[in-house]
Amino acid sequence: MNSYEKLLLENKAWASEKMEEDPQYFERLAHLQTPEFLWIGCSDSRVPANEITGTKPGEIFVHRNVANMVVNTDLNLLSVLQYAVEVLKVKHIIVCGHYGCGGVKAAMNNHNYGIINKWLRNIKDVYRFHRAEVDSIKDEDVRTNRMVELNVQEQVMNLAKTSIIQKSWKNEQLPHIHGWVYDLHDGIIKPIFEMKAGTHIDPIYEFDDL
Repeated sequence: MNSYEKLLLENKAWASEKMEEDPQYFERLAHLQTPEFLWIGCSDSRVPANEITGTKPGEIFVHRNVANMVVNTDLNLLSVLQYAVEVLKVKHIIVCGHYGCGGVKAAMNNHNYGIINKWLRNIKDVYRFHRAEVDSIKDEDVRTNRMVELNVQEQVMNLAKTSIIQKSWKNEQLPHIHGWVYDLHDGIIKPIFEMKAGTHIDPIYEFDDL
């Protein structure tokens, strides 16, 4: 049996088990999506949002990309963000990175990785902003993990810079934004940065005609 065929069999077993537990499970799920959270996480296969938070399908709206980035030209991310904020009315947005992130590691050296260079440049900007602090850390793993935290912090800030968030803050006083980092070694999430709805940022980024 091919590996992908095993996935299909596991899916059927899972669906059957759900139906045995609750015959109306899929009927309810098909007609209801009211998540309280938008999760912006890393594409890393070891960091599944639902599993590490103990939540069920329908409870978290999820967007994932390399190194959990919020890039102001990423129409995929911005479309997800607008839908989550304006239609689903999420109350919280979580940017969740993870220690040992390969994308962050790659951005901290000068290797040419091809097309992903364009994406990693956004992380290199974070490195440039915090170079003095990061370069003062001698241990490579500790230095990378600090960069992971700083990257999460900057992505939270990038969310606050969007007109989507600022408009919602003005009209709805939501969502609150949280920056977390997941530790692969023990499965624990560490909160490292937070912005409550309405938090003021550098005035150059604040819109006055929302």
